[in-house]
Amino acid sequence: MAQTDTVTRILDTAEVLFAERGFAETSLRTITSKAKVNLAAVNYHFGSKKALIQAVFARYLDPFTERFHATLDALEREYEGRPIPLEVLLENMARTVLEVPAERNSLKVFMRLLGLAYTQAQGHLRGYIQQHYGSVFTRFTELVRRATPELPDAERFWRLHFMLGTVIFTLSGLDALRDIAEKDYGEHVSVRDLVRRLRPVVVAGMNAPLPEPPRAVAV
Repeated sequence: MAQTDTVTRILDTAEVLFAERGFAETSLRTITSKAKVNLAAVNYHFGSKKALIQAVFARYLDPFTERFHATLDALEREYEGRPIPLEVLLENMARTVLEVPAERNSLKVFMRLLGLAYTQAQGHLRGYIQQHYGSVFTRFTELVRRATPELPDAERFWRLHFMLGTVIFTLSGLDALRDIAEKDYGEHVSVRDLVRRLRPVVVAGMNAPLPEPPRAVAV
């Protein structure tokens, strides 16, 4: 088996198992058994489980980062220093998110991995993502800040994470949601149909009135 075939088989197997079971619950032996390679092959090509986890993310985040930077470059040229509307930013982010895993037909896996990066990411993974991909997320957050000047920074932080949680939950459960829509409502929903429906909900959430401050409790 060629080296490139071995690496691809290991990565394909690892990303599915990580998405299904989580990082801690997926052993290298499980990966090698499913991929039909020996443990020495994983150690040779990746060196450690940590490096394998990072390589799995890199397959998605490298092309995503490159494309999203290019997309933001084009938007900034178009708007010539003016704030880019929130709905435009979200539409272009969604388009980029869909384009990258669509090349390998693995959107659901990508979304589950992003969810794991939030809920299970260990120090090495957080540091790796911040070091290699933090620039594009920082840039996007700054553009969102300019598009929503009325929001306090802390409130914008929470709303961005609520938005991300909604998107990850919806797209990682895509198959189940489409089954329900078809069986209960007779609708055949494509991924782009789902994003079209999701977008106004997310935009409305970002633009919702500020919550009232908590009332003082009498002592």
